Amino acid sequence: MSASYHPREVDALWNDLSLAYERHIEATGKEMHFLILLAFLGSFGFIRTSAHMIKAQVSWWPGNVETKGGTHIHHMFWGILLLMTMGYLGLATDLGSPWLELTGIAFGIGMGLTLDEFALWLNLKDVYWSEKGRQSIDAVIVATLMLVLTLFGLQFWIDMREAFLLAVGIGGRRFVGTESLPWLVSFQLFGWACAAVCFYKGKNMFGIVGLFVPIVALAGAVMKARPGSRWARRRERPPAHSSA
Repeated sequence: MSASYHPREVDALWNDLSLAYERHIEATGKEMHFLILLAFLGSFGFIRTSAHMIKAQVSWWPGNVETKGGTHIHHMFWGILLLMTMGYLGLATDLGSPWLELTGIAFGIGMGLTLDEFALWLNLKDVYWSEKGRQSIDAVIVATLMLVLTLFGLQFWIDMREAFLLAVGIGGRRFVGTESLPWLVSFQLFGWACAAVCFYKGKNMFGIVGLFVPIVALAGAVMKARPGSRWARRRERPPAHSSA
């Protein structure tokens, strides 16, 4: 068996993935969206893993970056520099391929480095490992959902919703005109209800964005409530004992 042999299933999978990329990403001109999303997720995953390894004091992993005076340089600093530099290059210069794509990748990396410390620039203090540090995870989840929505486009999700409704027997072979409008309104009202749950759980970021994007509100509504929120206080309240 030669070293270059690949199973037929692997070849078929690769062909399907290549076809899907060409049809839904390349042909629609959304390569930049796709690259930024991948770079953002990869950057966040890497820096979050790095932070955990530093905390665990893994001997072979590089430690924190500090100046000679002992000032710790947060990775948010490098993320802001990347966002500023790549944003300027992308807007003020006429870059061609592949430099434009590389700029987009660097911009996505900057997003990951910056949003991983969202709680720091929100609270103006280092709360990375505290309960408030969860705000960074929330910010990354919201940003990821918004990037995915942007990548596929609003019409894609409308088509998905209508396809699901048709699959469960609502409507005929397809929706015509405004037939799906009542379901669209219902879905939006459902999103507002989920947004209210987000606010009740202390997930304000999910609630604000979810008022306009129902899928974000749904994600926040099913997540664990923030400690100290009205939802958490209600769940932790001891049951009242009736008097004899």
